[in-house]
Amino acid sequence: MRKPTAGPASSRQRRTSMLAIPLLSLALWSGGIGAAAHAAEPGKDAAGSLPRILVLATGGTIAGQADPRATGAYKSGQITGEQLMASVPGLDKLAKLNAEQISSIGSQDMNDKVWFALARRIQDAFDKNEADGVIITHGTDTLEETAFFLDNVVRGDKPVVIVGSMRPASAVSADGPGNLYEAVQVAADPRSRGRGVMAVLNDKIQGARSVTKTNTTSIETFGSPNDGPIGYVDTAGGIRFLTQAGGFKRATYQLPAGEQLPRVEIVYSHANMDAVPIEDAISHGAKGIVLAGVGDGNTSKSALDALEAAAKKGILVVRSTRVRSGFVTRNVEVDDDKNGFVVSEDLNPQKARVLTQLLIASGVTAPAELQKAFTATW
Repeated sequence: MRKPTAGPASSRQRRTSMLAIPLLSLALWSGGIGAAAHAAEPGKDAAGSLPRILVLATGGTIAGQADPRATGAYKSGQITGEQLMASVPGLDKLAKLNAEQISSIGSQDMNDKVWFALARRIQDAFDKNEADGVIITHGTDTLEETAFFLDNVVRGDKPVVIVGSMRPASAVSADGPGNLYEAVQVAADPRSRGRGVMAVLNDKIQGARSVTKTNTTSIETFGSPNDGPIGYVDTAGGIRFLTQAGGFKRATYQLPAGEQLPRVEIVYSHANMDAVPIEDAISHGAKGIVLAGVGDGNTSKSALDALEAAAKKGILVVRSTRVRSGFVTRNVEVDDDKNGFVVSEDLNPQKARVLTQLLIASGVTAPAELQKAFTATW
């Protein structure tokens, strides 16, 4: 489908001058989030108040500040969620905001403990009707994995929006303020209900299943290679969804009793590959192995033999691909039925790992049942 005429680049240029307030001067703000969230509310409608949006901050580049070690260097997670909210003018006209700090880490350090804390806080807020939507501020490196995890464990149809930035808050051309403004727009919009977890960055709305990071440094990094964005955000034209709500098949899984998901390793395939990475994963207690295979999820004969032996020991083997887009298909290059393998469909290795962890934690360990679960999520 063709992109809307008022493209993201032009709207971002207009908004950057308005929103990119240097966060190095945050010490001058005295009211914290109160100045942004609890000011007069001219946006109230006749029926009542603005939507209530809970903001859960985890750190990341969007909360980063400059570091003197090199030009462009920064430290992640240095600014609080309240400070982020207070730095973006106009949010008080979109929603009533309440910010809570879940963690202050770069997303390369994202872990099960933070995932569980996010999932439980979101579910509690929805179950107790504390919020009409949730926003998560997050680093971009593992944003897609957190989005996919939450999409598979959070129940209900209220919107959950995950947002980040490619440039730190202290950068001259920080993209965080614009992304955050648009995230609030999406979370506050009634049409966002029933769409699962969404990622909002750079004027695009992406679904949790397909969104992935595609560039190391460009702000135009997040895309959905297999099915494209589900919508666009334009400050002039508003929100344009390209799909109907409720069209996603979402299974939800219970969190395990502890604070950790089962160990599942990703093994990356390459030329001249042997069995060593697979044997190493098994020796360290992996309950599952996801193959980031070449092409259609394939690998060398010695690696395939090792994976077949692992499957016979009860270790779950899922074939994914290191290729950016496309589906992994059963029984074409590899005899999955004979070997007891599962294919990831369109899920990349990192998301296939998350779903495998959730399935093992839910007691789903038969390859045929795992395959049904992978296929049903599409």
